[in-house]
Amino acid sequence: MLTENLDILHDFNILYIEDDPSLLKQTKDVLDDFMQHTFIATNSKEALEVLNTHKVDLILSDILLEDENGIDFLKSLKESHYGKIPTILITAHTDTPYLLEAIKLKVESYIVKPINLKELLTSIHNIVLPISQQKEAKKASNLIKLISEVSEGKQIDVIKYIIQNLDNENKIHTSYTEIMSQIDISKPTLVKLFKKLSDKNILTNISHKVYQFNQEVLDSL
Repeated sequence: MLTENLDILHDFNILYIEDDPSLLKQTKDVLDDFMQHTFIATNSKEALEVLNTHKVDLILSDILLEDENGIDFLKSLKESHYGKIPTILITAHTDTPYLLEAIKLKVESYIVKPINLKELLTSIHNIVLPISQQKEAKKASNLIKLISEVSEGKQIDVIKYIIQNLDNENKIHTSYTEIMSQIDISKPTLVKLFKKLSDKNILTNISHKVYQFNQEVLDSL
């Protein structure tokens, strides 16, 4: 029985690289139940396309892919701006030489085939837990800094709403009407708050009902 709080996995995206169609589908079906998004690839080219178009928080990859060595791909990632993405490797008992190479690359974890799903989910949890805790600490810090920018109680409630509803790209999808349905605040007061945050470049309206929260600006306050 799993004792970890797997709910935190819902905040993270995973890239799963596997060239065995049956294993790919079986494992993806499980990951879909826990992760926010499960992106799949059968080779390094497809994997790179995913990395270039989506936000990936964790990589799960077979150590040997058809006609290529997953270690070589991992080495190239470690030397790129994707190098900080945590990696779990899937390996067979016969892959020992490759596993030693993987250890040198400081991969976060590895799973031996056949995949034990409990072990896999535990490994993912152990990797994302400190990241999740760091995110929560950052939210608390952001909340304190933003509250210092306002004085009215209802505006503080709106600040809390913004922080709690940011997605993985620090964007919030909302509208004045939606906020007022959640918080008892007048529209003029709400507009005034958003204008203040916009003037300070803390919150930027990037499209209809989509606002970008600018972490760098807040960190400089």
